[in-house]
Amino acid sequence: MKAFADLLDRLVLTPSRNGKLKLLADYFRDTPDPDRGYGLAAIAGTLDVRNVKPAMLRELVLERIDAVLFRYSYDYVGDLAETISLVWDIERSSLAQPRLGEVIAEMNALGRTEIRSYVRDLLDRLDASGRFAFIKLATGALRIGVSARLAKQALAELGGPDVTEIETLWHGLQPPYESLFAWLEGRGGKPVLATPAIFHSVMLANPVEGGDLDQLDPADYAAEWKWDGIRVQLSRAGDTSRIYSRSGDDISAAFPDILDAISFDGVVDGELLVGGTARSNSPTRTFSDLQQRLNRKTVTAKMQEEYPAFIRAYDLLFDGEEDVRARTYLERRERLSEIIEQAPHERFDLSALVPFTSWDELDRLRSAPPDPVIEGVMIKRRDSVYQAGRLKGPWFKWKRNPYNVDAVLMYAQRGHGKRSSYYSDFTFGVWAETPEGEQLVPVGKAYFGFTDAELEILDKFVRNNTTDRFGPVRAVRADKEFGFVVEVAFEGINRSNRHKSGVAMRFPRISRLRQDKPPYEADRLQTLVAMIDAKAE
Repeated sequence: MKAFADLLDRLVLTPSRNGKLKLLADYFRDTPDPDRGYGLAAIAGTLDVRNVKPAMLRELVLERIDAVLFRYSYDYVGDLAETISLVWDIERSSLAQPRLGEVIAEMNALGRTEIRSYVRDLLDRLDASGRFAFIKLATGALRIGVSARLAKQALAELGGPDVTEIETLWHGLQPPYESLFAWLEGRGGKPVLATPAIFHSVMLANPVEGGDLDQLDPADYAAEWKWDGIRVQLSRAGDTSRIYSRSGDDISAAFPDILDAISFDGVVDGELLVGGTARSNSPTRTFSDLQQRLNRKTVTAKMQEEYPAFIRAYDLLFDGEEDVRARTYLERRERLSEIIEQAPHERFDLSALVPFTSWDELDRLRSAPPDPVIEGVMIKRRDSVYQAGRLKGPWFKWKRNPYNVDAVLMYAQRGHGKRSSYYSDFTFGVWAETPEGEQLVPVGKAYFGFTDAELEILDKFVRNNTTDRFGPVRAVRADKEFGFVVEVAFEGINRSNRHKSGVAMRFPRISRLRQDKPPYEADRLQTLVAMIDAKAE
C-alpha cells in the first residue's frame, strides 16, 4: 500500500497536468505487478473491490475517539477518509505494510461478516497515508484530480505506443493489466482482446467561441442537430454486441432492446435517446426520461415499454470489419445511411443534416431549433476524417444560449479533493407560492462556474450564516431580506416528478455572484415553468 499511498499524497498536492503525468509514469515504471495494475484500475475507475460503507467506518472510529471530538474534527477537515486517517489512535505496529495487491485479494475473499474486523485490523497496520489511501479506495471515493485519460497517457509515455492504441485495447482487458504492462515494456506481445466488439476512442468537437467561424467557409461544412441525449458507441462483431458511453463504460445491460435489434456488423457513433425515431410518429423525449434507463443493471419489460430507447446515428467507424475512419465525413455518412436504412426503424435512425448557406443563418437555426430536445448544432468539415480526441477545426459544437435565472443559496456541502476544506457544492432555490405565502423551493445544485476567489466569498458566507446541520449538509440563512443571490446558467429544463419543485435543470452552473441583489428579487418558480412551456410551443 505504501507506494500507492505515496502516489495519492503527491497527486493531491500536484496541481499541474505534466506534474501528475510524471508521477503516474514513475509509479507505473517502479511498482511491481500486480500492485501497479490495481493502482491503475483504482485511478481509472475499473477496480472491483468489496465496498466499505462510510457508516461502518464511522462506527469503527467511534470505538477509538469521543463522538463530539470526531464530529468537530470531521467538520474542520471536511473529508471522511482524511479525518479517520489522522485521528485513528494506535500504538504503531511493527508489522510490515501490506502490498496493494494483497489488500485487494483479501478484501474480495472476505465474507460479509468478516469485513468489519479485517478493516479494523488493517487500519491498525497502516500509517496515516496508508489509511487515507485504503479508505478512499474501499469507499469508491478516489477523487484526486486525475482522469482515466491522463492515466492512459502516462502508460503511453511509459511504453511508447500512442494513447489511442491503448484506449482501443483498454475495454477488452481486466485488472491488474499484467499483459498490458508486459506489452508496454517489451516483455510480451500485444494483448488479445477478450471481446471483438471493442470500444474505439471517440472524436470530440470544440465549442464555438469568439470568432472561430469568421475565417471558415460555410460551404466546407455540414451541420446536424445536437440532441440532448448521451453520446454512445454501438459495436457489433459476430454474436457479440456492446453499447459504450463516450468514456468507454459498457452500458449494454441497461438497453437490451437496442442490442436485440442490431442487424449489422460494425461500429456506429451516435446519440442515445428515448421516445420515437424520426421514422415513427412518436416524439423524442427529454433527458429526464432517458435518465430512467441509465445506470441500471437490469431493465424490466415495463420500463422498456414506457421508455423505449433508440440510437440516432451520426457517424461510422467500421463497416463490418472494414475501418472507414480515414474516409471523409460525407463518404462515411453515405455508408451509414445505407446501414441505418436497413436497420429496424423503431431502434435506429440517421441524424438529419441542417441546410444552411451562411453562419448567420445557422446561428438563427441553432437559437430557435424545431424540437425542445435539441440543444444546438454540430458543425463538421465535409472532408474530415474520424480522429480520436479533440482537434481544433474539423468539428465544432454550437449550443443554444444558456438559460439564466437568479436564485438564492439554501444549502451547502463540502467539496472533494483540493476543495475538501471549502463549502463548494450548493443547492439553490427560487420563490414559489404556497398556502403560507411565498417560500423558497430548491430547484437545482451546482458545484462549478465560479472562480477560486468567488469560492472564498461563498465559503465565508456559508460559515458565517449556517442555521442548521443535516449530516454534512449546512442550511444557510435565506429569507426575503437576507441571503445570497447567484445567477445560475443551465442548458435545459424539464418537468420532473422526482423533484419537489416539479422542475429539473440540465447542467446548472453558478455564472455570477449577485451580491448586489436582495433575495426577494430572485426569480419565481413560474418563470422556470414558463421556460418549459415555451420550449413545448
